[in-house]
Amino acid sequence: MTEITVPTTAGTTVPPTAESYFDGGLAQWIGYKILGFLITVFTLGICYPCSFTMIYSWKAKHTVINGRRLEFDGTAIQLWGNWFKWWFFTLITLGIYGWWVFIKLEKWKTKHTHFVI
Repeated sequence: MTEITVPTTAGTTVPPTAESYFDGGLAQWIGYKILGFLITVFTLGICYPCSFTMIYSWKAKHTVINGRRLEFDGTAIQLWGNWFKWWFFTLITLGIYGWWVFIKLEKWKTKHTHFVI
């Protein structure tokens, strides 16, 4: 039986049996969620992208898949531009575009999530 390997961007391979895990702690998660909530509430939602990127960056930083750690390089400023555009379209389409906002956000999140090299 031959061993299957997963190619990486650096030209090396990672065995598929490498461990995947999450090493974040409960106290950190609670702290980030509370801080994100406070940022969002006190700015009346205007700084939600800051809260979102802060929390998602923490999640990515503590996630290891097949022995490779994730990193998130998105910024609140990048997301804020998209967020404003998405909610503008939602407003002018009387809420119809809002059905696509979740998908747009997932695409943006995925675009900015990479393996640490």
